Amino acid sequence: MDEEYNVIVLGTCLKECILSGLLFVDGLKEIKRVVSVLVMAKARVGHFVEAQILEVIGVEYIDESEVLPCSDEENYINKHKFSVPFVSGCRGIGEALSRVREGATLIRIQREVSRIDNIVEMVRNVRSVMGDIKALSYMDDDELFAFAKRIFAPYDLVAQMKQMGRLPIVLFAAGGIATPANAALMMQLGCDGVFLGYEVFEWFDPCKRVRAIVRAVMHYNDAHVLAETSCGLVDSMERLNLNEDRGEQSGSEGVD
Repeated sequence: MDEEYNVIVLGTCLKECILSGLLFVDGLKEIKRVVSVLVMAKARVGHFVEAQILEVIGVEYIDESEVLPCSDEENYINKHKFSVPFVSGCRGIGEALSRVREGATLIRIQREVSRIDNIVEMVRNVRSVMGDIKALSYMDDDELFAFAKRIFAPYDLVAQMKQMGRLPIVLFAAGGIATPANAALMMQLGCDGVFLGYEVFEWFDPCKRVRAIVRAVMHYNDAHVLAETSCGLVDSMERLNLNEDRGEQSGSEGVD
């Protein structure tokens, strides 16, 4: 395991523990025994008992993941009851602040699970969050209160966010980030970092790709470094989310 990367996200989830007894718990304990990096594991939304199990096992982070089947349609985990930090997802600023109020330590802006390297929705959500944060600087107290009410967010956190000019905790982008350019795009749009998911391992030579993405995040404003890190990545453009219908329509314009 490369010492350069200090977090691994386990693709295994606790729903598999239900099917296979103690296999999942044993597997996590084995992973903790053999690696020196930080381990983040997923729990279902609202399933605080799964989180309790993960905390006892000793993982460094718990991801309350919306990707897994939901266990509670009304309530998220009260993260203040845990000592282990939680990662929570959002698609807008209201969801982000609600998760912060529940005790989340890191927020990831996410998109719906879809085709590999599709970041259209991710870009839309990041721009929405960043746009709302910028808009706060122009609001007076009355407008700030109305905005907090409209997005169903705690007023004190909205006021704090206006004062700081950003979310009060670390903000990541997650989903569809499989190229150095995608990672740098998220950073330039205002994210503090990126989460890499299974998409990276769907490509040729994933280790090389991960190293390139890490370097792109470190040097996201340097186009020369980004060009260098993008070299040698096989099929980097092959699966981009191009709209074929729009391309065909554009190509047919002006043709009688």
